[in-house]
Amino acid sequence: MACTEPVPSSGEARIIATGDSLLAWNAGAEWSVVAALEQRLGTQVVDRSVVGARYHYALPISGSLGLRIGSQYRAGPWDWAVMNGGGNDLWLGCGCGKCEAQLDRLIASDGASGTVVNAVKQARSDGARVAYVGYLRTPGRGSIIDHCREWGDRFEARLARMAARDVGVTFVSIADLVPHGDLSFHDVDRIHPSPKGSAAIAARIAAVINRGGP
Repeated sequence: MACTEPVPSSGEARIIATGDSLLAWNAGAEWSVVAALEQRLGTQVVDRSVVGARYHYALPISGSLGLRIGSQYRAGPWDWAVMNGGGNDLWLGCGCGKCEAQLDRLIASDGASGTVVNAVKQARSDGARVAYVGYLRTPGRGSIIDHCREWGDRFEARLARMAARDVGVTFVSIADLVPHGDLSFHDVDRIHPSPKGSAAIAARIAAVINRGGP
């Protein structure tokens, strides 16, 4: 079920997070990436991410509640926007036969346009720096998303090109985070992060925020 954290009216929160289950997983136990990021930074991060969210999501009501990633963002005086997404569009949205078109719709090959780029530009227009987070790779022990590896690599290459076009955007790759054969960074589904994985991802994001960018 879609569920996003409300944005405090006080304006004291300076970081917002939007995206899918990479960020939202383990949230119920307060072991999510965002929860770990708050602990590392010692500051509030408004978590708008939702498990199962996509950029291209057609249903209006649940989409407005957060299952459409574009609806998660709220304007504000943000210092940083931590963003991810696109994996569900490629895994669930292309039917293993239309991935090229779906990828192009998400982000052009030069990283200059697309739904993802539009979302990043919205945050940048509010003055926020953006940390756009990639995806975990499978731990070398088999996963139901192994067949999507090529598309994931191509997607993230485009994200890196997007970031190279704007000094205020950093692509945070976690493709090399998991040692081969190590299952401890993943949940039992070998897709989502374990609490250990969430903490490791948060550490990479925090490092970018603490140094102020790339």
